[in-house]
Amino acid sequence: MITKISKKDRSNILYIINEASLKYKGVIPEDCWHEPYMPEQELLNEFEIGVRIFGYQMDGILVGVMGIQELEEVTLIRHAYILSEYQRRGIGKSLLQYLFQINQSRRLLVGTWQDATWAIEFYLKNGFSQHDREQTYQLLNEHWKVPLKQMENSVVLERR
Repeated sequence: MITKISKKDRSNILYIINEASLKYKGVIPEDCWHEPYMPEQELLNEFEIGVRIFGYQMDGILVGVMGIQELEEVTLIRHAYILSEYQRRGIGKSLLQYLFQINQSRRLLVGTWQDATWAIEFYLKNGFSQHDREQTYQLLNEHWKVPLKQMENSVVLERR
């Protein structure tokens, strides 16, 4: 079951994000990795800037989250994470299809680490195209606020 979740569920959201992001450790640049991967205040700030987070529950347990942020001309996918033990069961695809339904006529962008090949493959399999380096820099500058080191090590994918 997919439902919109609020900041009152932040401890569950943070648990999922921080547990699933352990996969990045040793993959992304060492100076970009920190624990927890997402501190509580960062998540609260995301809600304040309009990020809406949807959760996938299985047997009453929140096992995955995926958020969106609607900007003027595009929608960004933000914070897409599934608990490790529930990955590869179609939960991410279900959340993504749900976002497709509520975002039918807008450009949909997602940024991820260039070395997170599993994430890139997931988005490519689900109808996204990867932008080249120049377009990635332009889109990251225009729609995200990320440090230069993260920009240099990220890719942006798009579904129209």
